[in-house]
Amino acid sequence: MKDQNSTLLLSGIHRRVSFQEGAELDGVSIPLLHGFGTSGVKKRGLGSRSWVQIDKNGKSQTLVLDKATLLKRCGLPARDLRLLDPLFVYPSTILGREKAIVVSLEKVRCIIMADDVFLLKSIDSCVLQYESELCQRLQTVKDQNDDLPFEFKALELALELASSSLDSQVTGLELEIYPVLEELASSISTVNLEHVRRLKSDLLALTHRVQKVRDEIEQLMDDDGDMAEMYLTEKKARMETYFATEQYVNNLSTEDAVSRSLPCSPTGSSIGESGKAWSSAIMSLSKHDSSASRSSSNRRWNVEELEMLLEAYFVVMDYTLSKLLSLKEYIDDTEDFINIKLNNVQNQLIQFELLLTAATFFVTIFAVVTGVFGMNFVDSVFDNPSNFNSVVIYSSICCAVAYLFFLLYFKHKRLLPL
Repeated sequence: MKDQNSTLLLSGIHRRVSFQEGAELDGVSIPLLHGFGTSGVKKRGLGSRSWVQIDKNGKSQTLVLDKATLLKRCGLPARDLRLLDPLFVYPSTILGREKAIVVSLEKVRCIIMADDVFLLKSIDSCVLQYESELCQRLQTVKDQNDDLPFEFKALELALELASSSLDSQVTGLELEIYPVLEELASSISTVNLEHVRRLKSDLLALTHRVQKVRDEIEQLMDDDGDMAEMYLTEKKARMETYFATEQYVNNLSTEDAVSRSLPCSPTGSSIGESGKAWSSAIMSLSKHDSSASRSSSNRRWNVEELEMLLEAYFVVMDYTLSKLLSLKEYIDDTEDFINIKLNNVQNQLIQFELLLTAATFFVTIFAVVTGVFGMNFVDSVFDNPSNFNSVVIYSSICCAVAYLFFLLYFKHKRLLPL
């Protein structure tokens, strides 16, 4: 009875359902919660993207590759591929791996291998320029004697486009910010201050981007091991030679085993020749291993070719960074000038307020005198009407003389620029 119920239960929910339909068990529809249906489960990490593949001959083609296929083909960890994801903003990075170089410089995001380049397809002008320029250069130098490896040509173009893009942005920012600063220095207004604040924010963001590219190049130049990992063509040639020699040794070992199983000839010449070939192959393989290990160790100190390439663009990025720093210093100087100007205006207002307060004080003294004589009391002074005019005149003269002495005192103390 238990097995029969289990069979009925499994047969009732065997059909693939979604959360809108629900499951049907013994003719009764049972709705499922949202997200728990079979169709509600999303497959992650299987999304495909369009990549532009450029080979050594300068021929390009568009491929649609999923993440697993690309990682297997390039021999990269998954975290390196995330650096190329256009949905995320990562700083500029150049990583040297066993079989590829991962480049993420501004808009150019690609995977450089010994024989081809995988460029993330985009409609951005910088990406399109990289594709067309790389194909054109490879087709141009195909018949010329160029000793620069393929991976360094692709890396050089990425550095060139990134540096030129950043330099053009710096030039445009300079052309925009200098007139605004001149106008702000002559006329301080809320509109000009807001414009300068926005330009300063753009300047800081651009400075961080240029600084990151410069630091990335400098970090590569300081580490010979990382630069040695980027010699993909040489590493591939060594591996192909090693595998060919190993296959040849395996073939000789198979032939030697077959010859030993056959009846021996009277002269034994075939066995002797096979033994000599076997020993020579073993010696060549051991020599190849030792030479490969020596070249691998020496390559860590023989990276002048790549170092000179990186040094050229390090100088370019350093010059671009110096222009940004000079522009920032100019903005700071303008801000200091504006602050000094505002402080001067504030001091003038304080001086005017002081003079106005002193004048109000002496006028108040005059008002007190006139107020005393305006009281309703009997005195001989009021017997003569001309005495009123005398009191007003004398009070005005006394207040004016006291105010004049006040100004002279402040001028003597150099408290006011009179």
